Amino acid sequence: MFQPANSSTPIDSATDQPTWTTPASSESPVARHAKNAEGVHEIPRYLTDHYWWAYVHPRAIWVFERQWLADGILWGNYRRLRDAGLNELGAALPGRTLQVASAYGDFTPALAERAAAGGGEIDVIDVLPLQLENLKRKLSPDAPVRMTRMDSAALDFESESFDRAVLFFLLHEMPDQWRRRTLSETLRVVRPGGRVVIVEYAQPSRWNPLRYLFAPVLAALEPFALDLWRNDIREFLPKGAKIDGFTRRRLFGGLYQVVSFEIRG
Repeated sequence: MFQPANSSTPIDSATDQPTWTTPASSESPVARHAKNAEGVHEIPRYLTDHYWWAYVHPRAIWVFERQWLADGILWGNYRRLRDAGLNELGAALPGRTLQVASAYGDFTPALAERAAAGGGEIDVIDVLPLQLENLKRKLSPDAPVRMTRMDSAALDFESESFDRAVLFFLLHEMPDQWRRRTLSETLRVVRPGGRVVIVEYAQPSRWNPLRYLFAPVLAALEPFALDLWRNDIREFLPKGAKIDGFTRRRLFGGLYQVVSFEIRG
């Protein structure tokens, strides 16, 4: 047990059961969920429907929390992508950094080292207690990391309260409404002049054989991932989003992208 910040509810190691239901009204599921999630800690239905095997089931961590497997899933590019995202944030990270959702592998421990080097701190949020407890086991006792159970589509943080935010292979797992709401919330909580970094899938170049071989795999296992092949990430940002210095670096024949931009005041 450990007590999350900004919540009076302790994180429990037991697996939660979903209570989310489609509303009878015309209100969108994500909007209804965002209202209900505050203080209730519902698990979004897309997780229980599509990703129970990877994140929700108690045995998922035993299967997937292996650094070699994380590297294999990303075709040997885990460390390269981890470091590319971290380098966009900086070598030393003062102030407050938000990591939107936990991740398998050593991304957060590496991020924590950079926060420690800058005298800063990290908030990691995730809607699954199982994943937060897994992360706690990966961190050193003195890591400057606070873990909070929270839905990325309904962040319980004050606006402009973070110096930067990072999303590491999260957006491709979300249906469109959750992805848009997550990005909107992320931009809301980062201060003007702060940076947002996104590491994600992208559509490979035409000469990359994975463009044709990997697409059916993603379609079967990651039903929302091909949205990131078909659309520029900027299309999912809120209308009129105030951003500057948008850059996108493509890696491994275009299969991956590292996106970075600043929030404009």
